[in-house]
Amino acid sequence: MAGMFNLAAFKRIVSAAAMAGVLAGLLFTVVQQIQVSRIILNAEVYEDAAAAQSAHVHSSAENEHHEHEAWQPTNGVERTLFTALANISLAVGFGLLLGSGICLRGEASDWRAGLLWGLAGYVVFFVAPSLGLPPEVPGTEAAPLADRQLWWLITVVMTATGLSLLIFARTWQVKILGAALLGVPHLIGAPQPQVHASAAPIELAHAFIYATAIANTVFWLTLGSLTGFFYKKFA
Repeated sequence: MAGMFNLAAFKRIVSAAAMAGVLAGLLFTVVQQIQVSRIILNAEVYEDAAAAQSAHVHSSAENEHHEHEAWQPTNGVERTLFTALANISLAVGFGLLLGSGICLRGEASDWRAGLLWGLAGYVVFFVAPSLGLPPEVPGTEAAPLADRQLWWLITVVMTATGLSLLIFARTWQVKILGAALLGVPHLIGAPQPQVHASAAPIELAHAFIYATAIANTVFWLTLGSLTGFFYKKFA
């Protein structure tokens, strides 16, 4: 009987995450096309110009060293389709996390409860990491990727744990521990490049941060609401 219950709960989580992920991923793609993509394309113009200038300076070594660029989709429909596919896959994965959290809490769920879970996801996966590593336009100097990934992972785990203790813990001592965990990654500090530089103008970088924040707000609140809605619907 317990096995049947677990299987039913698993199917419910997967179904809710799939439906919510597809819809939220598509909406995220639309918002990105309206706000974010044009900024990225503009930044890539500056990045390509800087790369061309650098290649011209080092043209004497052109015959001694050849690099093959990694494949990437062409601008337009192909790039939009691949972006949509990536966004949907990401949304389904995050939807599974939200659905699992709702299931583990064992409380009645609807779109309102899902909205709160989505808000928590926004804080954990976007706001907290962005305080140390804000979204960057193409052509921006950055610290080594492995260092940034490790700090991002630590920040996400610490923030998720801290929020859980703050919200669900019964004693004030544990709540204080949760609040302390929220600040640990930022006391450690995010890895930074040796030289802060960007091929794109600073105004474009700031516009990208704002546009990305808005797009992620829409994404997480939509994903949370839809996950709560479909989780209740598939009960």
